[in-house]
Amino acid sequence: MQLDLRTVTIKPLRQTFSHVARRIGADKAASRYQEGTFDLQATMNFHYRPLWAPDYEIFDASRTAIVMADWYKLLDPRQYYYGSYTLARARMQEAAEADFALVEDRGLADSLPHAVRRLAMDLYLPLRHLEWGGNTNCMSLAAYGFGTAFTSPALFHAMDHLGMAQYLTRLGLVLGDEAELTAAKQAWVAGPEWQGLRKYIEDCFVMQDWFELFTAHCVVLDGLLFPLFFGEIDTHLAAQGGGAVLSMLTRFEAEWFIDATKWTNAVIKNAAGESAANKAQIESWIGTYLPLAQAALEGPARSAFGAEAPAVIEQLTEQFSARLAKLGVSTAQKG
Repeated sequence: MQLDLRTVTIKPLRQTFSHVARRIGADKAASRYQEGTFDLQATMNFHYRPLWAPDYEIFDASRTAIVMADWYKLLDPRQYYYGSYTLARARMQEAAEADFALVEDRGLADSLPHAVRRLAMDLYLPLRHLEWGGNTNCMSLAAYGFGTAFTSPALFHAMDHLGMAQYLTRLGLVLGDEAELTAAKQAWVAGPEWQGLRKYIEDCFVMQDWFELFTAHCVVLDGLLFPLFFGEIDTHLAAQGGGAVLSMLTRFEAEWFIDATKWTNAVIKNAAGESAANKAQIESWIGTYLPLAQAALEGPARSAFGAEAPAVIEQLTEQFSARLAKLGVSTAQKG
């Protein structure tokens, strides 16, 4: 008996789901990101309006002053869906775990000068509570935002903030003990240098316009805070004798900001580019919150830089303004 084997190619009748094909073309194969993003936002057949906000549908694009003809223009350039996001964060976590293990196994924290160690705990540990606030605010973005292209990365953003709160907790346990975490909480609640930042975060908790919240926290505050704490302050502590130890313990936060900025930049650029009204509204919000963020960060900055703190914050503000200028958005105060 003779057997003849041959390969038969079966052409699929369609490459992807019809709602995705309407966007990219019926003859194109969709990526996992596209299939997990496009047109998944519920838009009809709602049974009731929320009792806590009867003026809106459960999912309602009018919850923000920003108007988009297509909310799926706010695509994530990183193309994160659940699978790609978890893989990317797993790689970052592996690097962070290796750094923590090296510091702990070699006892590198013991080599830090006492003054540097003390200043690092005073500056980094209260941020645990700020990052919890970041988790809360980004959860709000995911809950009330509109369009899966925005709400999915907002949810990933929220989990990142929670992870950074845990890493800052772990930093405290490497440099000190549980008593340091208790002292850091008290500093966050009552320390005068932290009250501006605490007020900023808590004011964000009650914002009704979700894009305003995104601008105030994810764009403005994070845009100044991460370069300050994980850039300027990290460099300052290293110069005071901290070496690379603290940089290793805060590596995740520094790398996360570089990655997260790709998303926030894309959202601001596309939303502002949609219309003159959007651009004016975003610039108005930035004009409101940028001075508040500068003032809020001055307290902890003074703990590190003393009288030079205003100059450091001004330098970071210039860098932030240059970043937004490339997106077509001005940070200049409107007269």
